[in-house]
Amino acid sequence: MKVRVLVSLKPGVLDPQGRAVHHALEGLGFSGVESARIGRTIDLDVADDTSDEALTEMCEKLLANTVIENYRIEKLD
Repeated sequence: MKVRVLVSLKPGVLDPQGRAVHHALEGLGFSGVESARIGRTIDLDVADDTSDEALTEMCEKLLANTVIENYRIEKLD
């Protein structure tokens, strides 16, 4: 089974990379961008019988820093 984990900073956590991208877009003349936030995507190929609980545990123990990050697990077809 293919799984995608999307990790993003929680609201209120400073995002210097996102701020740099926002500033660069403005410098290139793109004026409609209100803000930018940078996250990451992790694609996993796991056994078909991997439980939702196991996927959650993977995220909470290694893939995301739950103090400052949110994550979303998507099962792909």
